[in-house]
Amino acid sequence: MSTAVESNVVILRVGNAPCSWGTLEFEEAKGEQIAFDRMLDELAETGYTGTELGDWGYMPTDASVLKAELDKRGLVMLGAFVPVALKDPAAHDPGIANALKTARLLAAVSSAPKPYLVLADNNGTVPERTSNAGRITEEMGLSVEEWRVFAEGANRTGRAVLEETGLRTVFHHHCAGYVETPDEIARFLDLTDPGAIGLVFDTGHFALGAGHCDVLQGLERYRERILYIHLKDCQPEVARQARIKGWDYFEALRHGVFCELGQGGVNFPAVLQWLKKNRYTGYTLVEQDVLPGMGAPKESARRNREYLRSIERAL
Repeated sequence: MSTAVESNVVILRVGNAPCSWGTLEFEEAKGEQIAFDRMLDELAETGYTGTELGDWGYMPTDASVLKAELDKRGLVMLGAFVPVALKDPAAHDPGIANALKTARLLAAVSSAPKPYLVLADNNGTVPERTSNAGRITEEMGLSVEEWRVFAEGANRTGRAVLEETGLRTVFHHHCAGYVETPDEIARFLDLTDPGAIGLVFDTGHFALGAGHCDVLQGLERYRERILYIHLKDCQPEVARQARIKGWDYFEALRHGVFCELGQGGVNFPAVLQWLKKNRYTGYTLVEQDVLPGMGAPKESARRNREYLRSIERAL
Protein backbone atom coordinates (compact mmCIF):
# COMPACT_ATOMS: atom_id res chain seq x y z
CA MET A 1 0.00 0.00 0.00
CA SER A 2 1.27 3.45 -0.87
CA THR A 3 -0.01 6.02 1.60
CA ALA A 4 1.00 9.12 3.50
CA VAL A 5 2.69 7.95 6.69
CA GLU A 6 3.08 10.41 9.55
CA SER A 7 3.44 8.08 12.54
CA ASN A 8 2.15 4.76 13.78
CA VAL A 9 -1.12 6.44 14.78
CA VAL A 10 -3.81 7.10 12.20
CA ILE A 11 -5.06 10.63 11.86
CA LEU A 12 -8.33 9.99 10.06
CA ARG A 13 -8.98 12.69 7.50
CA VAL A 14 -12.50 12.37 6.19
CA GLY A 15 -14.26 13.78 3.15
CA ASN A 16 -17.70 13.26 1.67
CA ALA A 17 -19.05 13.49 -1.85
CA PRO A 18 -21.97 14.80 -3.91
CA CYS A 19 -23.35 11.25 -4.31
CA SER A 20 -24.29 11.33 -0.61
CA TRP A 21 -26.63 14.21 -1.49
CA GLY A 22 -28.22 12.32 -4.41
CA THR A 23 -25.99 13.67 -7.18
CA LEU A 24 -25.14 10.53 -9.17
CA GLU A 25 -23.56 10.02 -12.58
CA PHE A 26 -26.26 7.73 -13.95
CA GLU A 27 -28.83 9.03 -16.42
CA GLU A 28 -31.35 6.65 -14.82
CA ALA A 29 -30.78 8.37 -11.47
CA LYS A 30 -31.03 11.98 -12.55
CA GLY A 31 -33.46 14.14 -10.65
CA GLU A 32 -33.65 17.48 -8.96
CA GLN A 33 -30.18 18.04 -7.55
CA ILE A 34 -29.27 20.06 -4.52
CA ALA A 35 -27.23 23.12 -5.51
CA PHE A 36 -23.50 22.61 -5.22
CA ASP A 37 -23.00 25.52 -2.81
CA ARG A 38 -25.63 24.20 -0.41
CA MET A 39 -24.10 20.73 -0.65
CA LEU A 40 -20.63 22.10 0.18
CA ASP A 41 -22.06 24.14 3.06
CA GLU A 42 -23.73 21.07 4.54
CA LEU A 43 -20.67 18.91 3.95
CA ALA A 44 -18.44 21.36 5.84
CA GLU A 45 -21.02 21.96 8.58
CA THR A 46 -21.22 18.24 9.34
CA GLY A 47 -17.51 17.87 9.96
CA TYR A 48 -15.88 16.93 6.66
CA THR A 49 -12.78 18.62 5.27
CA GLY A 50 -12.68 17.28 1.72
CA THR A 51 -14.96 16.62 -1.23
CA GLU A 52 -14.95 15.05 -4.66
CA LEU A 53 -16.01 16.98 -7.75
CA GLY A 54 -19.18 15.18 -8.80
CA ASP A 55 -20.36 15.22 -12.41
CA TRP A 56 -18.58 17.67 -14.69
CA GLY A 57 -20.50 20.93 -14.46
CA TYR A 58 -22.10 20.25 -11.09
CA MET A 59 -19.48 22.43 -9.41
CA PRO A 60 -17.83 25.40 -11.16
CA THR A 61 -15.36 24.35 -13.85
CA ASP A 62 -13.45 27.64 -13.69
CA ALA A 63 -10.52 26.76 -11.44
CA SER A 64 -10.33 30.14 -9.72
CA VAL A 65 -14.04 30.09 -8.91
CA LEU A 66 -13.96 26.49 -7.69
CA LYS A 67 -10.88 27.06 -5.54
CA ALA A 68 -12.52 30.10 -3.94
CA GLU A 69 -15.60 28.02 -3.11
CA LEU A 70 -13.42 25.35 -1.50
CA ASP A 71 -11.15 27.75 0.35
CA LYS A 72 -13.92 29.72 1.99
CA ARG A 73 -15.22 26.50 3.54
CA GLY A 74 -11.81 25.09 4.44
CA LEU A 75 -12.23 22.17 2.03
CA VAL A 76 -9.77 20.33 -0.20
CA MET A 77 -10.57 18.61 -3.49
CA LEU A 78 -9.94 14.88 -3.19
CA GLY A 79 -10.81 13.56 -6.62
CA ALA A 80 -13.23 13.26 -9.49
CA PHE A 81 -15.13 10.27 -10.86
CA VAL A 82 -14.71 9.75 -14.62
CA PRO A 83 -16.67 6.87 -16.19
CA VAL A 84 -15.42 5.38 -19.47
CA ALA A 85 -16.82 2.40 -21.39
CA LEU A 86 -13.40 0.72 -21.32
CA LYS A 87 -14.66 -2.46 -23.02
CA ASP A 88 -15.16 -0.41 -26.21
CA PRO A 89 -11.88 0.61 -27.88
CA ALA A 90 -13.70 3.44 -29.66
CA ALA A 91 -14.44 4.97 -26.25
CA HIS A 92 -10.79 5.13 -25.17
CA ASP A 93 -9.68 8.33 -26.91
CA PRO A 94 -12.79 10.34 -25.92
CA GLY A 95 -12.48 8.91 -22.41
CA ILE A 96 -8.85 9.97 -22.13
CA ALA A 97 -9.76 13.46 -23.35
CA ASN A 98 -12.47 13.70 -20.70
CA ALA A 99 -10.11 12.40 -18.02
CA LEU A 100 -7.47 14.97 -18.97
CA LYS A 101 -10.01 17.80 -18.93
CA THR A 102 -11.07 16.75 -15.45
CA ALA A 103 -7.51 16.18 -14.22
CA ARG A 104 -6.46 19.66 -15.35
CA LEU A 105 -9.17 21.16 -13.18
CA LEU A 106 -8.20 18.96 -10.24
CA ALA A 107 -4.55 19.94 -10.59
CA ALA A 108 -5.41 23.63 -10.80
CA VAL A 109 -7.28 23.60 -7.49
CA SER A 110 -5.19 20.99 -5.72
CA SER A 111 -3.45 21.27 -2.40
CA ALA A 112 -1.87 18.62 -0.22
CA PRO A 113 -2.73 15.83 -0.58
CA LYS A 114 -2.96 15.69 -4.37
CA PRO A 115 -6.40 14.64 -5.65
CA TYR A 116 -6.98 11.44 -7.60
CA LEU A 117 -8.53 10.95 -11.01
CA VAL A 118 -11.08 8.24 -10.16
CA LEU A 119 -11.52 6.14 -13.29
CA ALA A 120 -14.45 3.74 -13.58
CA ASP A 121 -16.33 1.66 -16.08
CA ASN A 122 -19.42 3.25 -17.60
CA ASN A 123 -21.48 1.62 -14.87
CA GLY A 124 -25.20 1.08 -15.24
CA THR A 125 -25.16 1.00 -19.05
CA VAL A 126 -24.97 -2.76 -19.71
CA PRO A 127 -28.40 -4.30 -19.01
CA GLU A 128 -27.09 -7.72 -17.94
CA ARG A 129 -24.65 -6.24 -15.43
CA THR A 130 -27.12 -3.66 -14.13
CA SER A 131 -29.93 -6.21 -13.75
CA ASN A 132 -27.70 -8.66 -11.88
CA ALA A 133 -25.64 -6.34 -9.69
CA GLY A 134 -24.72 -8.17 -6.50
CA ARG A 135 -25.17 -11.60 -8.08
CA ILE A 136 -22.77 -11.63 -11.03
CA THR A 137 -21.70 -15.02 -12.39
CA GLU A 138 -18.56 -15.82 -14.37
CA GLU A 139 -20.35 -16.10 -17.70
CA MET A 140 -21.50 -12.47 -17.38
CA GLY A 141 -17.89 -11.31 -17.44
CA LEU A 142 -15.48 -10.13 -20.09
CA SER A 143 -13.73 -12.40 -22.58
CA VAL A 144 -9.94 -12.64 -22.68
CA GLU A 145 -9.79 -10.12 -25.55
CA GLU A 146 -12.28 -7.79 -23.87
CA TRP A 147 -10.17 -7.84 -20.72
CA ARG A 148 -7.10 -6.91 -22.78
CA VAL A 149 -8.92 -3.95 -24.34
CA PHE A 150 -10.38 -2.88 -20.99
CA ALA A 151 -6.99 -2.90 -19.26
CA GLU A 152 -5.28 -1.15 -22.17
CA GLY A 153 -7.79 1.70 -21.94
CA ALA A 154 -7.22 2.03 -18.21
CA ASN A 155 -3.43 2.00 -18.59
CA ARG A 156 -3.51 4.60 -21.34
CA THR A 157 -5.74 6.84 -19.25
CA GLY A 158 -3.58 6.59 -16.15
CA ARG A 159 -0.38 7.27 -18.06
CA ALA A 160 -1.84 10.25 -19.90
CA VAL A 161 -3.14 11.83 -16.68
CA LEU A 162 0.16 11.30 -14.86
CA GLU A 163 2.27 12.63 -17.73
CA GLU A 164 0.23 15.80 -18.24
CA THR A 165 -0.87 16.70 -14.71
CA GLY A 166 1.26 14.69 -12.29
CA LEU A 167 -1.88 13.24 -10.70
CA ARG A 168 -2.39 9.54 -10.02
CA THR A 169 -5.34 7.60 -11.40
CA VAL A 170 -7.21 5.10 -9.24
CA PHE A 171 -9.78 2.65 -10.55
CA HIS A 172 -13.13 2.38 -8.78
CA HIS A 173 -14.55 -1.15 -8.75
CA HIS A 174 -18.31 -0.74 -8.89
CA CYS A 175 -21.50 -2.78 -8.98
CA ALA A 176 -23.36 -2.61 -12.32
CA GLY A 177 -20.01 -2.43 -14.14
CA TYR A 178 -17.57 -4.99 -15.50
CA VAL A 179 -15.29 -4.86 -12.44
CA GLU A 180 -17.57 -5.84 -9.55
CA THR A 181 -16.69 -9.20 -8.02
CA PRO A 182 -13.54 -9.89 -5.98
CA ASP A 183 -12.06 -11.99 -8.79
CA GLU A 184 -12.85 -9.32 -11.38
CA ILE A 185 -11.05 -6.73 -9.24
CA ALA A 186 -8.04 -9.05 -8.98
CA ARG A 187 -8.08 -9.73 -12.73
CA PHE A 188 -8.15 -6.00 -13.47
CA LEU A 189 -5.20 -5.38 -11.16
CA ASP A 190 -3.23 -8.26 -12.68
CA LEU A 191 -3.68 -6.79 -16.16
CA THR A 192 -2.89 -3.15 -15.36
CA ASP A 193 0.34 -1.31 -14.70
CA PRO A 194 0.82 -0.37 -11.02
CA GLY A 195 2.70 2.71 -12.16
CA ALA A 196 -0.32 3.88 -14.13
CA ILE A 197 -3.30 2.65 -12.12
CA GLY A 198 -3.97 2.24 -8.42
CA LEU A 199 -7.18 1.13 -6.72
CA VAL A 200 -9.73 3.07 -4.74
CA PHE A 201 -11.19 0.44 -2.43
CA ASP A 202 -14.89 0.96 -1.79
CA THR A 203 -16.12 -1.02 1.20
CA GLY A 204 -19.79 -0.97 0.20
CA HIS A 205 -19.32 -1.92 -3.44
CA PHE A 206 -16.95 -4.70 -2.41
CA ALA A 207 -19.53 -6.06 0.04
CA LEU A 208 -22.40 -5.98 -2.45
CA GLY A 209 -20.29 -7.38 -5.27
CA ALA A 210 -18.76 -10.11 -3.11
CA GLY A 211 -22.07 -11.19 -1.61
CA HIS A 212 -20.67 -10.81 1.92
CA CYS A 213 -19.49 -8.00 4.16
CA ASP A 214 -16.02 -9.27 5.08
CA VAL A 215 -14.26 -6.34 3.45
CA LEU A 216 -10.99 -7.13 5.25
CA GLN A 217 -10.57 -9.92 2.71
CA GLY A 218 -10.48 -7.33 -0.04
CA LEU A 219 -8.28 -4.89 1.84
CA GLU A 220 -5.70 -7.63 2.36
CA ARG A 221 -6.00 -9.09 -1.13
CA TYR A 222 -5.45 -5.79 -2.93
CA ARG A 223 -3.43 -3.93 -0.31
CA GLU A 224 -0.39 -3.29 -2.52
CA ARG A 225 -2.51 -1.41 -5.06
CA ILE A 226 -4.83 0.53 -2.74
CA LEU A 227 -4.13 4.27 -2.80
CA TYR A 228 -7.48 5.66 -1.65
CA ILE A 229 -10.40 4.50 0.48
CA HIS A 230 -14.16 5.01 0.09
CA LEU A 231 -16.13 4.18 3.23
CA LYS A 232 -19.61 2.89 2.40
CA ASP A 233 -21.87 0.49 4.27
CA CYS A 234 -24.00 -2.27 2.76
CA GLN A 235 -27.27 -3.48 4.28
CA PRO A 236 -27.12 -7.29 3.97
CA GLU A 237 -30.87 -7.85 4.32
CA VAL A 238 -31.56 -5.41 1.47
CA ALA A 239 -28.86 -7.14 -0.59
CA ARG A 240 -30.49 -10.50 0.17
CA GLN A 241 -33.90 -9.22 -0.88
CA ALA A 242 -32.36 -7.85 -4.08
CA ARG A 243 -31.02 -11.30 -4.91
CA ILE A 244 -34.30 -13.06 -4.07
CA LYS A 245 -36.55 -10.58 -5.87
CA GLY A 246 -34.26 -9.89 -8.81
CA TRP A 247 -33.92 -6.16 -8.23
CA ASP A 248 -31.59 -4.30 -10.52
CA TYR A 249 -28.90 -1.97 -9.18
CA PHE A 250 -31.11 1.10 -9.09
CA GLU A 251 -33.94 -0.70 -7.31
CA ALA A 252 -31.47 -1.85 -4.68
CA LEU A 253 -30.39 1.78 -4.26
CA ARG A 254 -34.03 2.83 -3.83
CA HIS A 255 -34.39 0.27 -1.04
CA GLY A 256 -31.32 1.62 0.77
CA VAL A 257 -28.72 -1.06 0.08
CA PHE A 258 -26.05 1.55 0.83
CA CYS A 259 -27.18 2.63 4.28
CA GLU A 260 -25.68 4.91 6.91
CA LEU A 261 -22.37 3.76 8.34
CA GLY A 262 -22.87 1.31 11.18
CA GLN A 263 -26.36 0.32 10.02
CA GLY A 264 -25.21 -2.42 7.66
CA GLY A 265 -22.82 -5.34 7.68
CA VAL A 266 -19.43 -3.70 7.19
CA ASN A 267 -17.25 -3.88 10.30
CA PHE A 268 -15.93 -0.33 10.35
CA PRO A 269 -14.02 -0.66 13.64
CA ALA A 270 -12.05 -3.46 11.96
CA VAL A 271 -11.58 -1.35 8.81
CA LEU A 272 -10.23 1.60 10.79
CA GLN A 273 -8.03 -0.74 12.80
CA TRP A 274 -6.68 -2.10 9.50
CA LEU A 275 -5.95 1.44 8.34
CA LYS A 276 -4.13 2.10 11.60
CA LYS A 277 -2.14 -1.13 11.30
CA ASN A 278 -1.13 -0.22 7.76
CA ARG A 279 -0.31 3.38 8.72
CA TYR A 280 -2.79 4.86 6.31
CA THR A 281 -3.04 8.62 6.82
CA GLY A 282 -4.47 9.59 3.47
CA TYR A 283 -8.04 10.77 3.15
CA THR A 284 -11.00 8.46 3.48
CA LEU A 285 -14.18 9.44 1.68
CA VAL A 286 -17.62 8.67 3.06
CA GLU A 287 -20.13 7.81 0.36
CA GLN A 288 -23.75 6.92 0.95
CA ASP A 289 -25.09 6.59 -2.59
CA VAL A 290 -28.71 7.73 -2.59
CA LEU A 291 -31.10 8.70 -5.36
CA PRO A 292 -32.28 12.32 -5.62
CA GLY A 293 -34.83 13.12 -2.92
CA MET A 294 -34.02 10.11 -0.73
CA GLY A 295 -33.68 10.64 3.00
CA ALA A 296 -32.11 13.60 4.79
CA PRO A 297 -28.56 13.82 3.41
CA LYS A 298 -27.25 16.44 5.82
CA GLU A 299 -28.37 14.53 8.89
CA SER A 300 -27.08 11.26 7.46
CA ALA A 301 -23.72 12.93 6.81
CA ARG A 302 -23.63 14.21 10.38
CA ARG A 303 -24.43 10.77 11.82
CA ASN A 304 -21.85 9.11 9.57
CA ARG A 305 -19.13 11.51 10.70
CA GLU A 306 -19.99 11.10 14.37
CA TYR A 307 -20.01 7.33 13.97
CA LEU A 308 -16.46 7.42 12.62
CA ARG A 309 -15.39 9.73 15.45
CA SER A 310 -16.79 7.26 17.97
CA ILE A 311 -14.63 4.51 16.46
CA GLU A 312 -11.55 6.74 16.41
CA ARG A 313 -11.99 7.50 20.09
CA ALA A 314 -12.00 3.79 20.86
CA LEU A 315 -8.90 2.92 18.85
